Amino acid sequence: MSLALVDIQSGNLHSVANALRAAGAEDIAITADPDAIRRADRIVLPGVGSFGACAANLRAVAGLEESLRQAALDGGRPFLGICVGMQLLAESGEEHGLHQGLGWVRGSVKRLAPADPAAKVPHMGWNDVQPLSDHALVPAGEAYFLHSYAFEGDDVIARTDHAGPVTAAIGRDNLLGVQFHPEKSQRYGLELLARFLEWKP
Repeated sequence: MSLALVDIQSGNLHSVANALRAAGAEDIAITADPDAIRRADRIVLPGVGSFGACAANLRAVAGLEESLRQAALDGGRPFLGICVGMQLLAESGEEHGLHQGLGWVRGSVKRLAPADPAAKVPHMGWNDVQPLSDHALVPAGEAYFLHSYAFEGDDVIARTDHAGPVTAAIGRDNLLGVQFHPEKSQRYGLELLARFLEWKP
């Protein structure tokens, strides 16, 4: 089984790759090559930093956005977006201006606005993942979060609480996105990645 770990110059590729290997992945290609992504059996899109910068980096590679769409949306290959990689599935993001996302999931990414002023932004550290319904990959547990913006829209499958509900995961068909960092979430994160590697949506 081949896995494309998509390189959009976002900084945490090697920690994600190491976590995937610890979860059982063997054939991992860290790549932005559209042909390699089309050939891959599974695709992981990590992202850290700002929505706009990650979107711009993705679109700076000729054919990359199209290859992701062909493999995941048209080809039905299992897809995992992590942190900003999840946020990019939205139609738009509002971090430092309005930026266009991939538009695979209806919704937008907006700055966190906790109801309690004592709840700091960014939302950083361990917090509960609370599934809204049964999902093969995302059970209840604790994961590590680090973000100032969060998805609001359709296909939310799990939330967390940061002085109000915050999207923790979105999913539909063969698509999964998690706001938390599986590679920093110890046993919970490694078990999620292991399930992704075996997932047959």
